[in-house]
Amino acid sequence: MRHVIRDVLLVQGDIQPRDIIIDGDRIEAVLPHGTADPALPGVDGEGLYLSHGFIDIHLHGGGGADFMDGTEEAWRTAAALHLRHGTTCITPTTLSATREELLSAFDIFYRCRSDLKDGARMLGLHLEGPYFSPAQAGAQDPSQLRDPDPQECAEILKRCPDILRWSLAPELPGALDLGRELKRRGITAAIGHSDATYSQVVSAVEAGYTHVTHLYSGCSTITRQGGFRRGGVVEAAYVLPQLTSEIIADGCHLPPELLQMAYRFIGPKRLCLVTDAMRAAGQTQGESILGSLSQGQRVIIEDGVAKMPDRTAFAGSVCTADRLVRNMVRLAGATLPEAVEMMTQTPARVIGRQDVTGTVAPGRKADLVLFDADIRIRRVWTDGVERYES
Repeated sequence: MRHVIRDVLLVQGDIQPRDIIIDGDRIEAVLPHGTADPALPGVDGEGLYLSHGFIDIHLHGGGGADFMDGTEEAWRTAAALHLRHGTTCITPTTLSATREELLSAFDIFYRCRSDLKDGARMLGLHLEGPYFSPAQAGAQDPSQLRDPDPQECAEILKRCPDILRWSLAPELPGALDLGRELKRRGITAAIGHSDATYSQVVSAVEAGYTHVTHLYSGCSTITRQGGFRRGGVVEAAYVLPQLTSEIIADGCHLPPELLQMAYRFIGPKRLCLVTDAMRAAGQTQGESILGSLSQGQRVIIEDGVAKMPDRTAFAGSVCTADRLVRNMVRLAGATLPEAVEMMTQTPARVIGRQDVTGTVAPGRKADLVLFDADIRIRRVWTDGVERYES
């Protein structure tokens, strides 16, 4: 059905009053406000902000469900929760787990991805682990961490041709070869939960690594060897222009000064926002489970974040994409168009999908979000159909 969303402030590069004409599941035209055919049926945007739907390329669940739970219901529940907060595209993310758990997650992904009308679209998968440094394990289960195994990697890549990104520690034996293979296949190789030195990161970039997973979290930084200081993953993320990075801008994982540093010195073109949301996304307090219900770890929800039981480390976030955008404006000093870019266009580029998603333009999927000045979600469309109204 052909229709129009009238009188919106399109947030894309700048902010301009526009009318958006939709034909079926695609955007037909982006017009100056007031120039669309008045006889065309549609929705009054009431002068609110509109952008492409948010794109979250690192999340584990939400609404009480985790992608490692092993059920289709869990995947649908998590996708629906994030859609209500403005996210229209996701890359569901696995945790370090057994081979059997990973293969099971792939099977569920393929059963769910084509039938999620009330949830965010699944662009592909993000594998987080299991090839991580024990020194930077964070909330990853240490018993499941291991070095890349060529046979296991080959089986994973064969069973799931829709992996869009894979986070691993490039300093591990075999990790550079895996990076080269991922590059050959067009999969984003990301540095995550890594204790690599700066020089090892340089070697990783040469082998095809292009992204840093949740900068500062599970990332090495300055150390000393024989009295001489040497940088780590954090310093490489700032210095090497070949690297993009992501940050968990929930206001807990990184304080305002680090959000400001990343925004100012890496910048919106190389920096994207991710929730890293676990099953407790949307929950404000109490207890939850990180990972699958059967194999996961108990965590505590308080102070706006998930914590390990001893409170010595975070265990994933409980935030949603609208909160990330709000925090980058309020805490980091980004403009609204820049904050939105870090939640739409930049993540699309990171996973190599910038030609099909991330911008509001003729011919693109009509995945849109309407929000107010406080970045409170008012309406969400996917495939040109309104899926949520607050």
